[in-house]
Formats: sequence, structure tokens, C-alpha cells
Amino acid sequence: MAQATHKGRTLIAAIGDEDTITGLLLAGIGDIDAHQRPNFLVADSKTTQATIEEKFTSFTQRTDIAIILINQHIAEDIRGILDEYSAAFPTVLEIPSKDHPYDPSKDSVLKRVQLLLGD
Repeated sequence: MAQATHKGRTLIAAIGDEDTITGLLLAGIGDIDAHQRPNFLVADSKTTQATIEEKFTSFTQRTDIAIILINQHIAEDIRGILDEYSAAFPTVLEIPSKDHPYDPSKDSVLKRVQLLLGD
């Protein structure tokens, strides 16, 4: 049964700053589906929280996405939604950016793992 929940999920989606998204696109993750929806969002200081939330939610509902990468400093803007998200697929991974180092104490996935392990 678990097999069916991730079958066909072949894409990595990304929400990040321009440098991160550019690097990921150069690495080959870019895709536009049949409905003309890209699997990435470049977020900058002008990008609203509502736009980030909408894009994250749309990525979680797509059946072709296996992993969502999000810059941790952008994840902070939608921390409430990230903390409530509990589905196995797509998996959400917070990543650092060039200007914002990774802080494990803020990572919602790592917090859940620590809670399960009793750390």
C-alpha cells in the first residue's frame, strides 16, 4: 500500500532565493507540467508570505513531486504551515542558502525526529 503513495513521484520542487533556484535549475530539476505549472519558486524580499504559502501548498498537492526543497530562511516565513505538514510525500527538506547558514534548531523535520527519539 505504501508503494502506491509515492509511485510516479519523480520531481523535486524548490522554493528558494535566486542563487539557490538558479543552481538547482542548472543541475536539471526544472520542469513545467501539462498545466504550465513550474516546480520552483524564486522568492525574494518582494515575494509575499501568501505567495510562498500558496506555492508550498500547491507543491504538496501535486502527485508528481517527491521532494520539496526550501531555503530555511524562507521556511521561517511559513513556519506554521511547515510545522503542521506531516505527510510523508512529498518530503520537505530545509536547506541553507549562500547568505543564510543552516540552523538545525529551526528545522521542523529535525525537531520531529528529536521528539521521536526523546532527545
